[in-house]
Amino acid sequence: MDYKEKFKKQVENKTAEYVTKGFKIFFFILLGIGIALLVGYFVMRLWNWLMPELFDLPMVSYWQALGVLILAKIIFGFGGGDGPRRAKKSKKPTRRVSCNPLRNEFSDWKYYDEFWKEEGEEAYKNYVERLKEENL
Repeated sequence: MDYKEKFKKQVENKTAEYVTKGFKIFFFILLGIGIALLVGYFVMRLWNWLMPELFDLPMVSYWQALGVLILAKIIFGFGGGDGPRRAKKSKKPTRRVSCNPLRNEFSDWKYYDEFWKEEGEEAYKNYVERLKEENL
């Protein structure tokens, strides 16, 4: 009998857990719809306050404002970014590369203009002439 009571209690706990999750999901869906409707109202109020006066655009109804909001979200995205995938990438160790050898090579570029004035133009002309002779 002890096993049956234990099993019965587990089933009751699981059922209570699922009912609680169901109510939470239902509540958050209603909350999301409520927030979306409220944001549509604010878009309508802002549009009707600013756009007719600034740009001589017509006033919009609530449903038109909600449509403009949805259209803007479709065109410009929902702002999700990388979301949870970004957190997964950050857990990987990053490999750092030292730039000191590269910096030493770039420090020599300060002499480039002087070299080009003294030897570069003449050396380039000789190189082009040599290529022309080889192709003939």
